[in-house]
Amino acid sequence: MNGPAAPIRRAGPGGLFLLGSIVVSLLAASSAPTPLYAMYADAWHFSPITTTVVFGVYAIAVLVSLLVFGRVSDHVGRRPVLLAALALQALALAVLATAQGVDTLLLGRVLQGVSTGSAVGALGAAMLDVDRHRGAVTNAAAPGIGTGSGALVSGVLVQYAPAPTHLVYLLLIGVFAVQGAAVLRMPETVRRTPGVRAALVPRMAVPSGLWGTVLAAAPILFATWALAGFYGSLGPALARQLSGSDSAVVAGLGLFLLTVTATVSAAVLGRTPPPRVMVLGIAVLMVATVAALAAVAAESAPLFFGSTVVAGVGFGAGFQGGLRTVVSRAAPHERAGLMSVLYVVSYLGMGVPSVVAGVLVVHGGGLVPTARLYMWAVLALSGAALIGLLLTNRSPRSAGPPQVADPGGRAPANGGDTHRDAAAVSPGCR
Repeated sequence: MNGPAAPIRRAGPGGLFLLGSIVVSLLAASSAPTPLYAMYADAWHFSPITTTVVFGVYAIAVLVSLLVFGRVSDHVGRRPVLLAALALQALALAVLATAQGVDTLLLGRVLQGVSTGSAVGALGAAMLDVDRHRGAVTNAAAPGIGTGSGALVSGVLVQYAPAPTHLVYLLLIGVFAVQGAAVLRMPETVRRTPGVRAALVPRMAVPSGLWGTVLAAAPILFATWALAGFYGSLGPALARQLSGSDSAVVAGLGLFLLTVTATVSAAVLGRTPPPRVMVLGIAVLMVATVAALAAVAAESAPLFFGSTVVAGVGFGAGFQGGLRTVVSRAAPHERAGLMSVLYVVSYLGMGVPSVVAGVLVVHGGGLVPTARLYMWAVLALSGAALIGLLLTNRSPRSAGPPQVADPGGRAPANGGDTHRDAAAVSPGCR
């Protein structure tokens, strides 16, 4: 007979900081090309359709990677998955730094998507393995910080630093090299278990009994990330047109404001019951979308950026409320696969509408009409999510308390406090 498994040496606060920093770096790398798309389009003479395809192909690569690799870290451990993802991300950045055309740009974005998709589930689960409460706060804050800072820092470097299409990628490669060395020294947070080959078979890894909760949260996740897709694809060009500026900093400002405000709102609302957070998020998102429509009609850049700040509150509340509602009910060994499913929904919301919008910019009347149509679609999605949430909350079966496992994998004897446990597990994306 085999002896008892050796206890896992838990990572301390330094490990949690490292994991959060990797999320920040991965999401920063994903948004770093955003201010560069105009330069690529001028140099390689491609249309807005190509811009949104480049944006969308990243989301598709993330989706595929989530489905294939999302559960692997539950079997082989978090560290091997993170090391492979960091190495692949460095390779992707090297491809982007040396890109000479659309084909290499697409290749770099695909490699980025595979790297990010294989890492985000493992990162989110590892942070919860280390510390449920602090890990939840880090999960909520890190994705917004990464996405927003990547777009803004890249814009500043493009505007004011030499070698604009190379420098940001080379700096990020250095960051990932340092983080990879740190991961080598980080303690593993889960025990290895058999079944890795079966885990590679793509499937929606939703634990039994959680499908209803996932379906209730899915419209909210889709709607919030559709808005993020707007600011990542059409937002830079729209900001330039409304402001009359061709600054790369202005191009990245919308995404920065959206994600940083989302990060703050996620932290502030971290202890609020998830249903209330979701309703608040959807309501604010709808108000912000109407304000953005008014800004486009008035051709007002200040109103556009002001509505973006409000939209960030809705994004942060809606996204983290949806995630908290679901993940608080999962056991530790189910977290990586379940989070991957939620990210699939999120990246579908970000990628599909953006690609459709790129086609409409060219064939449907131009940037401004497409932006209006996109925002009306986000408004409709938000309304549908609100109706679905209200109907779900009316169901008696949705009111039961979640069974939240403790760090050792045991379910609480009393069924857990719904609000306390839900607030303690609030992973973010990205």
